[in-house]
Amino acid sequence: MRTRNIGNDTVGRHAVGAVGLGLMTFDQTGSQPRRQLLDTVSAALEAGVTLFDTADAYGPGEELGAAAQGENERLIAGLLDELGVRDRVLLATKAGHVRTEGGGWDTDSSAAHLRKAVDDSLGRLGVEQIALWQHHRPDPDVPYEEVLGTLKEVHASGKVAMVGLSNADPGQIRRAHAVLGDALVSVQNQFSPAFRTSRPEIDVCAELGLAFLPWSPLGGLTKAKDLAERHPGFSEVADELGVSPQQVALAWELAQSPVVIPIPGAKRPSSITDSAAAAELTLSDDQLARLDG
Repeated sequence: MRTRNIGNDTVGRHAVGAVGLGLMTFDQTGSQPRRQLLDTVSAALEAGVTLFDTADAYGPGEELGAAAQGENERLIAGLLDELGVRDRVLLATKAGHVRTEGGGWDTDSSAAHLRKAVDDSLGRLGVEQIALWQHHRPDPDVPYEEVLGTLKEVHASGKVAMVGLSNADPGQIRRAHAVLGDALVSVQNQFSPAFRTSRPEIDVCAELGLAFLPWSPLGGLTKAKDLAERHPGFSEVADELGVSPQQVALAWELAQSPVVIPIPGAKRPSSITDSAAAAELTLSDDQLARLDG
């Protein structure tokens, strides 16, 4: 797979597959037996996917409530260890979101919580240093400057190699870059055919040399029929090229800027194999113009 960079000369420059893997929906409930998840991880690596993205708040909340906190991290660490592939993956996680009873979500970006969160993630992931640690979402109860100060402190401690933001606007990205300098390497915001309002954030990332990691890059449209009905241009281009509309959507995102690294979710080997193929798909200027319209 073609690669793109995360990081810089100061904190380390890492070439990762141009398409990553979002792990939010990985769990062992319902129709996801462990063997299927192991096969999905193996298929991702075989296709050249090397950026894996989790968070301490990911987990089957309806079943576990607040106890879901950290379950996804434990699961992913176990899968990577069982396959013996840790050295092939750049594993990113996040902090600042917390799970509540009944499967709900809340924010906590207090210094005390973030300091504890990074230690808890280190333990669950079984690592001495987190490769990429991302602030999950701005907290209305904690000033952003205070959050940035805590992120800088955690990075200075050596517990995380690189820092990222998630769900940040252009002003917050610039403020974070001013405080964190080269420690800041990425921004993870929603971006997809259905959700294009993060285009300004992509431009800021390109200007500052940060990777932009679109979450939900298919806009929740995991079925070809849904994508075709809601965004017919992608289906039309897919028919022209003989590929899936999802591949076209990811290739369109990759064409927005060299800093873009989509992280589609996948729970089956066939899904991540199809998504990964988007990294090798080249869209013509005419096709891109039609999809941009």
